[in-house]
Amino acid sequence: MAKVALVSNSAWNLFNFRRPVIEALLERGNDVITIAPEDGHGKSLTELGCLFVDTKIDPQGFSVASDLGSLVHLRQIYTVHKPAVVMHFTIKPVIYGTLAARLTGVPTINTITGLGTAFIREGLLTKIVESLYRLSLPGPRPVVFQNFDDLALFRQRRLVTNNPCHVVPGSGIDLREFSASPLPNGNSVIFLVIARLIRDKGINEFVEAARQIRQCNSHARFRILGPTGVANRTAIEKSQIEAWVREGVIDYLGETDDVRPHIANANCVVLPSYREGMPRTLLEAAAMGRPVIATDVTGCRDVVDNGINGYLCAVKKADDLALKMRTFIDLTSAERQKMGNASREKAERQFDEKRVVDTYLDLIDAQIVRRD
Repeated sequence: MAKVALVSNSAWNLFNFRRPVIEALLERGNDVITIAPEDGHGKSLTELGCLFVDTKIDPQGFSVASDLGSLVHLRQIYTVHKPAVVMHFTIKPVIYGTLAARLTGVPTINTITGLGTAFIREGLLTKIVESLYRLSLPGPRPVVFQNFDDLALFRQRRLVTNNPCHVVPGSGIDLREFSASPLPNGNSVIFLVIARLIRDKGINEFVEAARQIRQCNSHARFRILGPTGVANRTAIEKSQIEAWVREGVIDYLGETDDVRPHIANANCVVLPSYREGMPRTLLEAAAMGRPVIATDVTGCRDVVDNGINGYLCAVKKADDLALKMRTFIDLTSAERQKMGNASREKAERQFDEKRVVDTYLDLIDAQIVRRD
């Protein structure tokens, strides 16, 4: 079977988000190369049966020398290992990996996993990123999007032209691993945010909304689960999290490799993000039968049917988020459970990871046939 390479800006990303595709490729006999910066998860990828190749990709900085170095190193890797097709995930691998693949004649499948800070705060950086996309993407190779809004934006700005384009629900969700469970009993209503601790995830708005609600409802609890100290321009300092905990407005749960017990202990999962590709945390929450509250933005609105399995709130508006959470608090237990059931049904209907895996396998086979 043909050799397939997957490239991302972190080994963690490949192991946590691309594992179903990797396992499907290995099961049918493909040789799989995973290429990413080592962050402690290279061994996990190796244990799956992949070859892991460490490379240098800075996910945040825009150093010309560093980025050209990434391009050169990826070209060297493709030349040495000769994959039949390369799949790129996240912004820099898509841009520089595609240019490297073009120089070595390797077919590509690019996935736009989200547009990130550059498209949340439009400015010079946005123009630079758009120019790089226009340079790397045009051509006959497929581009995969995680929501229709991003696809429409890329077409409108002519970042893709004659590319065949496809839309998948993120990495999908394993409906067996994330099985439905009843909402917790008790007087407290527990709201849970699962996210990296960065401002672009709406963490500040969540804290402010929690502060407003706790003034008149001491039974509501507000929890945050996710890593601090992340490499992002909008990262929130750990000292700020600790100050919020001392204030009594939130409970900080740290970070974990298994979010399921925390979702099971929550009544509602919240994501007040400014923009998403397809938020996996909401897919996980929906699969486990949790109502969800999220901002009415790209990515989030694909998971939330307003008033059915949760609520949509205005972006960057803590007052509106607080209103939606108060509305949820005022529901009866039966009404909350009905919302949770609707989430699970939506996950079964739209987000099964098998759909995502089958799409990628078909695209890989088509690129291999095209090359031959």
